[in-house]
Amino acid sequence: MKGFAPVAILGQMNPTNSTASPRPYVLWEANFKQLQDYKPNVAVLPWGATEAHNYHLPHATDVIEATEIATRAAKLAFERDAKPIVLPAVPFGNDEQQLDQISTISITTRTAAAILRDVVRSLSRQGIDRLILLNAHGGNEFKPLIRDLQGEFKTLVVLVNFYQIAKYEPDPRAAHPGDHADEMETSLMLNLAPNLVQLDQAGDGRRVPFAIEGLNQPGVWTPRPWSQSHPDSGSGDPKFATAKKGRQHFEKITESIAQVIVNLSKAEKGQIPYL
Repeated sequence: MKGFAPVAILGQMNPTNSTASPRPYVLWEANFKQLQDYKPNVAVLPWGATEAHNYHLPHATDVIEATEIATRAAKLAFERDAKPIVLPAVPFGNDEQQLDQISTISITTRTAAAILRDVVRSLSRQGIDRLILLNAHGGNEFKPLIRDLQGEFKTLVVLVNFYQIAKYEPDPRAAHPGDHADEMETSLMLNLAPNLVQLDQAGDGRRVPFAIEGLNQPGVWTPRPWSQSHPDSGSGDPKFATAKKGRQHFEKITESIAQVIVNLSKAEKGQIPYL
């Protein structure tokens, strides 16, 4: 797997790569003529966040992961005669508990609902009535938004949280378990964008548990005040991450998502839940 070109994240492609031909399944590359001939029927919307990821990963980690996973999965699906189209990534997520950390950008649930509604509304006008929302940020909550949209539009919206698709087994020597800038995310980034990973300056990713008794048990939830709960902004020990582990995990994730894309692309109206 070749390393990721960092300018691809907000510009959505590397303008210096003059040898690459536009791919019809990648919207920021495809031209109108290609799309008219191709006629995509499943859209994939990568959605990330812009936030601190410990001391060693870039703020755009979630957007890079979402974009690269969506693009690779779409490529695999395209090669199996599916007709996906990967939309430009939404780079902002809900980070209300991290707003004290420099250059974190947070959008509210109301803003996310408006963005998602306009994407669905636009696609539905063009006859694209299947959408995969590929989420890379745990703070994004989309289920209520999807329920509302499916009641308003005749569009099947499928949520895919990439971090739940394939199980990652962290190194048993890891000092702290976690879910943010941990070994899994660091391994993915070592595979996708090794030039952006500064592993030698990573914190240990420890979590300070809640002091109020009863709030740490399963079934009880409140948002973590991130800077107090995670002093280095990470959650999980990243020190045993490797590019090889990241490549293997990336391949598992993208293979699973590719098959979802294929199945949706080939689905016929009336097949539950495509009604």
